[in-house]
Amino acid sequence: MEQKTKHPFQDSWHSIMNSYGQVFFSKSPVFAIILLIVTFFDVYAGIAGLLAVAISNAMAYFLGLNKYKIVEGAYGFNSLLVGLGIGIYFQPGVEFYIILLLISVMTLFFSVALEGVLGKYGLPYLSVPFLLGIWIVIIGTKGYSALNISERGVYNLNDMYAIGGMTMVRLYEWFNNLAVPESLRIYFKSLSAILFQYHMFAGILIAIGLIYYSRIAFLLSLMGFYTAYYFYFFIGANISELTYSYIGFNYILTAIAIGGFFIVPSRRSVLWVIFLTPLIAITLSSTAYVFSIFQLSVFSLPFNIIVLLFLYVLKFREKDMSKLALVAVQQFSPEKHAYSFNNYLSRFGSLPWIAMKLPFWGEWKITQAHNGKITHQDEWKHAWDFEIVDETDKVYEHDGSKPEDFYCFNKPVIAPADGTVETIINNVEDNEIGEVDVKNNWGNSVVIKHADKLYSQVSHLKKDSIKVEGGQTIKQGELIGYCGNSGRSPEPHLHFQFQSNSAIGSSTISYPISSFIIRKKGQYRFEVSALPGLDQLVSNITTNQMLKDAYHFNPGKKLHFETEQDGEVISHRWKIESDIYNNTYFVCQSTGSKAWFKQIGDVFYFTQYRGKPNTLLYFFYLSSFMVVTAFYQNMQLKDNYPLTVFPNKKWLFLQDFCIPFFKFLKAEYTIKYASLQKGGHERITLTSTATFGRGNKTTGNFAFTIQVTPKGIAQLEINHSGKTIKAINKF
Repeated sequence: MEQKTKHPFQDSWHSIMNSYGQVFFSKSPVFAIILLIVTFFDVYAGIAGLLAVAISNAMAYFLGLNKYKIVEGAYGFNSLLVGLGIGIYFQPGVEFYIILLLISVMTLFFSVALEGVLGKYGLPYLSVPFLLGIWIVIIGTKGYSALNISERGVYNLNDMYAIGGMTMVRLYEWFNNLAVPESLRIYFKSLSAILFQYHMFAGILIAIGLIYYSRIAFLLSLMGFYTAYYFYFFIGANISELTYSYIGFNYILTAIAIGGFFIVPSRRSVLWVIFLTPLIAITLSSTAYVFSIFQLSVFSLPFNIIVLLFLYVLKFREKDMSKLALVAVQQFSPEKHAYSFNNYLSRFGSLPWIAMKLPFWGEWKITQAHNGKITHQDEWKHAWDFEIVDETDKVYEHDGSKPEDFYCFNKPVIAPADGTVETIINNVEDNEIGEVDVKNNWGNSVVIKHADKLYSQVSHLKKDSIKVEGGQTIKQGELIGYCGNSGRSPEPHLHFQFQSNSAIGSSTISYPISSFIIRKKGQYRFEVSALPGLDQLVSNITTNQMLKDAYHFNPGKKLHFETEQDGEVISHRWKIESDIYNNTYFVCQSTGSKAWFKQIGDVFYFTQYRGKPNTLLYFFYLSSFMVVTAFYQNMQLKDNYPLTVFPNKKWLFLQDFCIPFFKFLKAEYTIKYASLQKGGHERITLTSTATFGRGNKTTGNFAFTIQVTPKGIAQLEINHSGKTIKAINKF
């Protein structure tokens, strides 16, 4: 069953709601409705704002602008602010609505133009179009006698009565008479001033919506405002600037933008919010003085200046700044930014930019590792020596008096990654056992360039065994030559290192192997992006074709599972799709839930899930969060889920407030390679668990059994809270 296309009315409604939410960097429909209601505390301003959004979005549709951006509210929120601003400022009338129509279209033009200009630098246009639009109206209409300045807002009780009668008046007075500290009262009024409302009742409603939308955003709004509030006291600034004009919203919006929307929430982002606050204060005071000459308000100008400047500066960083990371994929949720980034960093952040494999086939032992006791020291300390051993840990057969007695002698040596052959030595004689050639220290060697300042070197190869030529392009896994005993090598072994130039014997650099297997006492351990250690028995992954095929999902592929609950057969149909950025994901065609995934080399990864936490796709996401497409009996892998899938939303609500500083919830994944059945009924059984908890306490547990056959994933069994669900794949 294919998903139905949304009705045009739904798109229009979403474009309006998202335009309201975008003012606070939100796509929450509940928060948007709260903001919509608040704008109608002044009915005529509310109407003007709503009309401005409708006009702007309709014109964007008419001009053929990007439909996704229109629905997202990207072209509507600046017009909304202009509509609210002039709706408060002027009395309604025919002349006013003509001006509203024209300036809404003009603001749209500003938005598109600034999107093109600032977008080239990867910067948002924020509320700059609003500033240009409202300044033009205020300046340009000074001589329009038909436009009358509004006197609304002077009699707030009359305005409240017009909205909801005496009930609304009493509610308004109750909120305004609350015994709250003056600073908190100003905070609420500053919140309301973002939507051109200037009373605490509106601010409290916005604060409630802000908490619902994002706990981090709410926390940041308080942090930004109170940093400014106490900075004013510290510096001796005029606190009435905050008290009477409520320009504190500049600090609130900057805190949310820098602390969690454009930058991943963290301790660093919070510290930058605090540090940037004095800059906002200075910018606000100076621009307010200049703009007063033209009888204009600065509105959100300081917020725009500081945020755009700071984001632009971050574009020029050359160091790794993962602790102050820009949001790569905008999810309109500081919590999701934090959870997704932290999870992604722990899983993929240490992955090398070029995936390196071990330079051999089969299993070898590391007889000298980094910081070795023999030769791997000082500037050559980041290197490995490999040999092959038997079950008794011997490196040779017979009496070991000849190179040919050693298991590794004349074994293939392969390219660790794609590259270009740079340097070759192929004519050094192999040593007799116990002898060394100090004149030709590295012996027969090959250096491969993989990228600028990233080269690999294999040494002590057999004389005349090298199968590549200088300048040749080589692929990962392609034969280079054979292990020998040339150079400073008393017995056959393979020397392997990474370096920053093409000269043989250059100083080494530390660079990880992307993925490999360690065998110890019959148990197998999978390592990702690690440095193999001394005495470890290591090998590259040997792919199992059945697992590889089962976990290979191309866009367009469809899967059909059936489950039985209470005697009723339920059908689950999934389709693999991809977006314009080539992100691939599963989509359940009945529930609309989605699960994004990556296939990196020999490993299948799920990255995020969106949808209800009780769908079969959700259980599949949990059960196969990370799968190595190789079978090693009893091999066990561990990983961590992003906390967005944590089942207890009450505890997750509390974690949201703390995630920039610390994490107390856990969401752990384990998978075990249980059995491989061969013969006529070939089958692989994998078992996995999803464990959720607080600290050391486990609060939830799922157990899964996955059956894989040559046809693919044949069955998924889910066990939770004493209940069992079996999903059968209808190939």
